[in-house]
Amino acid sequence: MSANLSFDELKRLAGKGEIDTVLVCLIDMQGRLMGKRFHVQNFIESAHEETHCCNYLLATDLEMGTPDGYAATSWAAGYGDYVMKPDLSTLRRLPWLEGTALVLCDLMDHHTHEPVPHSPRQILKAQVARAKAMGFTPYMATELEFFLFEKSFDDIRRGGFRDLAPISGYNEDYHILQTTKEEHVMRPIRNLLVGAGVPVENTKGEAETGQEELNIRYADALLAADHHIIAKQAVKEIANAHGHAVTFMPKWDHRKVGSAAHIHQSLFKGKNNAFYDAKGERAMSALMGNYVAGLIRYAPDTMVFLAPYVNSYKRFVAGTFAPTKTAWSVDNRTAGYRLVGEDTKGVRIECRIPGSDINPYLACAAQLAAGLTGIEEGLKLPPPVTGDLYGMKDIAEVPNTLRAATETLRNSKMLRKAMGDWVVDHYTRAAEVEQEEFDRVVTDWEVARGFERA
Repeated sequence: MSANLSFDELKRLAGKGEIDTVLVCLIDMQGRLMGKRFHVQNFIESAHEETHCCNYLLATDLEMGTPDGYAATSWAAGYGDYVMKPDLSTLRRLPWLEGTALVLCDLMDHHTHEPVPHSPRQILKAQVARAKAMGFTPYMATELEFFLFEKSFDDIRRGGFRDLAPISGYNEDYHILQTTKEEHVMRPIRNLLVGAGVPVENTKGEAETGQEELNIRYADALLAADHHIIAKQAVKEIANAHGHAVTFMPKWDHRKVGSAAHIHQSLFKGKNNAFYDAKGERAMSALMGNYVAGLIRYAPDTMVFLAPYVNSYKRFVAGTFAPTKTAWSVDNRTAGYRLVGEDTKGVRIECRIPGSDINPYLACAAQLAAGLTGIEEGLKLPPPVTGDLYGMKDIAEVPNTLRAATETLRNSKMLRKAMGDWVVDHYTRAAEVEQEEFDRVVTDWEVARGFERA
């Protein structure tokens, strides 16, 4: 399914006055859309070839600050430009914005026009190319979990982010009555995303008050990440248009379960699932075993890309469906990696570690880097673990703080080989910046706990 616009179709719709604005967007380190709104005629005349942006957009934090320590850009270097090169295959109409289309861009060096290596989309493209050189096409699907609130973004912000009230008052996991009450938001999210060429399969209530899940059909890895990023933007914009806020924070309240972004993945050879072997145990091919063994062996190395913020690690709590162990299991939601589609041609592996705050390009690239390394190294997959993994002392845990994950990333020989020193150093610095900002702030919890009693 595709609702993407061709360039000729854009010209036709512009001539009829149906489209007057084109969002020309890049993806920043945090997985957000950044860019410009072009009048459609200017886009057709020139900007479809390229436009420019400040190179600080790949060296900021969530607050759009300009921290130091990046080799790619700095005050000393003058914060120059990147070239934004529209990928016209991503051109699509956005039905929830009147008269508007969107195109995603790749980032190029302003002087050489070579791809910017630490651009999230380029990082994923590099791992896809690596897979194709090995004869495979990676397919992925991401699940988006988020919370929907009674009030709007602006009302919540003006209230100091206090007294947050989810849209429902009870756990709505698979709950049809409660989710019917939310259809004024969720129905347009489904339908308008489909109208934008994002193949939504379904939405459902998740396992908490006001928690939602959006599921999108699998696609090749780059397209899956594109779908994720467009869907996340749409959820925020459509909810806001109806007077509601949403959050993709993995853990917005310590008393509630967190939100995840599970990644389903497989490799295809031509039209066939290379993870499938009718004669293999559970229909798993030897190749799939190597791949999953790589995911498990190198799970700590990839953690910053699966959990990029201090808050990300507060989601990993036993008994909340957030995995704390790196083992794999068969259809077991307490494991970091879950085998799905056992004994079928759709057999695949689901990574349950990522939170809803991921940059999907970085997370999917990290999964591919680890899995493909497992194939190259011929790693052997240990037997699946059964039962409740939370209490098992002999199973390796995922890094449980950003500080620990950052050190593992810094010293990862696997990722330095797969992604390059430049990329690893850049995202190590991004993780350091996040930790430094957290460390310098006095939190409400500290004041309430220690103001009188310390």
